[in-house]
Amino acid sequence: MTQHTKTETGAETTRHQGAAAGGAIAASIILLTVGLLSIFQGIAAIAKDDLLVVGYNYTYQFDVSTWGWVHLVVGVLLLLAGIGLWSGATWARLVAIVVASLSIIANFLWLPYYPLWAILIIAVDLVVIWAVSTWDPARV
Repeated sequence: MTQHTKTETGAETTRHQGAAAGGAIAASIILLTVGLLSIFQGIAAIAKDDLLVVGYNYTYQFDVSTWGWVHLVVGVLLLLAGIGLWSGATWARLVAIVVASLSIIANFLWLPYYPLWAILIIAVDLVVIWAVSTWDPARV
């Protein structure tokens, strides 16, 4: 049972934790979704690596199949973190933050291949990190 205090800061804390708790549930759903999409993205890059158009010279340029494997592995890790977070496991919070950070790095390096998609996934990963890191289950 949550106790509400009469102070403004106490009320704000309760509202903040409620939003973060809802955000953590949403984060697990988002992690599952982004994980599946990353797996599909990886499979598409591995199966048909002429599907993606690469610009001229890029500093972090790898073969598209290599990027496919990177996205496939990150996607599986995102799925596992999402399942753990959905089940309420304590370890899943740290794993979700680490894997979302890896996803941010991978998608930053993926920018020349699919810029709008990479920016969207980076933004979603930032929301996941915020929701998971600010949620305190004891205060809900």
